[in-house]
Amino acid sequence: MDPVVHFEIPAKDVKRASAFYSKAFGWNLNQFPNFEYWSVVTTDSDQNGMPKSPGSINGGMGKQGVIAPKAVTVTISVSDIDTTLKNVKSFGGKPVGKKMPVGDMGWSAYFEDTEGNVIGLWQNAGM
Repeated sequence: MDPVVHFEIPAKDVKRASAFYSKAFGWNLNQFPNFEYWSVVTTDSDQNGMPKSPGSINGGMGKQGVIAPKAVTVTISVSDIDTTLKNVKSFGGKPVGKKMPVGDMGWSAYFEDTEGNVIGLWQNAGM
């Protein structure tokens, strides 16, 4: 079973949205160096940024339609994005954009499901 491991919140004004989520929920939002994307920490995490509480996830925020999708999106961890995208297509979904490296951490890709929802995929580096 491939788990949901991340969410993305798109924002028209990322600084304004970051302030909102920080004040409303106590979340920590930090911009990645040299990248127009913010980490969204919603739960206590270990030194590697992994949530300590089972079932909890952290996320990210970026400019709507530029760095982040146009709607709130969940991301599923998979062992092989290319194989997963082929499976998605065979069951009626379709890839959205191309597989992209994310620093040296891994790769991301998006697909549209049969209902028109855009869902993210994540593959850790070294897999």
